[in-house]
Amino acid sequence: MQSRHALHGVLLALPTLVVIFGFIFFPIGYSIWLSFTNKQTILPDYAYVGLGNYVALAQEPEFWQSFWQGIVFSVGSISLQVTLGLAVALFLNQSFFGRGFVRGVTLFPYMLPTIVVILLWRWLLSATYGPINFVLLSLGLVQAPVVWLSDKLIMGSMIFVALWHYFPFVVISLLARLQTIDLQLYEAAQIDGANVWKRFTHITLPELRFVLMVVILLRTFFMFTKFDIPWLMASGGALQQRVQNLPVYAFRRTFGIFQAGEGAAISVSLFLMLVVLTVVYFRVFRKETEA
Repeated sequence: MQSRHALHGVLLALPTLVVIFGFIFFPIGYSIWLSFTNKQTILPDYAYVGLGNYVALAQEPEFWQSFWQGIVFSVGSISLQVTLGLAVALFLNQSFFGRGFVRGVTLFPYMLPTIVVILLWRWLLSATYGPINFVLLSLGLVQAPVVWLSDKLIMGSMIFVALWHYFPFVVISLLARLQTIDLQLYEAAQIDGANVWKRFTHITLPELRFVLMVVILLRTFFMFTKFDIPWLMASGGALQQRVQNLPVYAFRRTFGIFQAGEGAAISVSLFLMLVVLTVVYFRVFRKETEA
């Protein structure tokens, strides 16, 4: 009877195990295996090269350029998303007329598909017909149209678009935690003479600490592996080199010059970086929890 129940449990779990294997473990394992070969994207023949792809990547300046540009994009956008998201969450946690409407409007950028966001901001930032340049010229703030999508400004423009598109995620997460903080803590602190800044640093921030750590971790994963914004903002060509990160670099190696083995090595390298980051992060998180 016990073996029959065990078999019944295995059969019930089997569909879930098949899905997990097919959508998680198999793609990861296949990518790792592919990274040890010189497999091309469109040809069936291949040979094992061991760590040859990884050695070549370590000596490739474009790989490190893509890595550092990904760091700049991720750190810049995440820091701004967290800062703006925290400020907006604190504002929306206050009582004022029309708060529900403002909360709904704040979520609007996050609800839009990324392709729509990119097309919208490419139009707004256009140097020839963009409304932003029109307003700046009309107010006399600039003497000539600003080429926001130039070599020098494309990274800043991309970070700003990512900020506008994704900061509502931070707002939602932090606002949910702010609404659960016991108001008696603020009342007691106010009675003791604590001003607004002290109440923020001694009550609000400590209460938000763990949520902030989780939000930063998730945004790091999302932004460091972001493909659509760098790819669509630059639209290929020489400008792509100014904002290319590791996901875009892996795509170009795999489908641009049809080197699937090298593209897989880039993807696995990115995967290992995130694994190391996760391990370090959770060790710090555990120490913070125990403290």
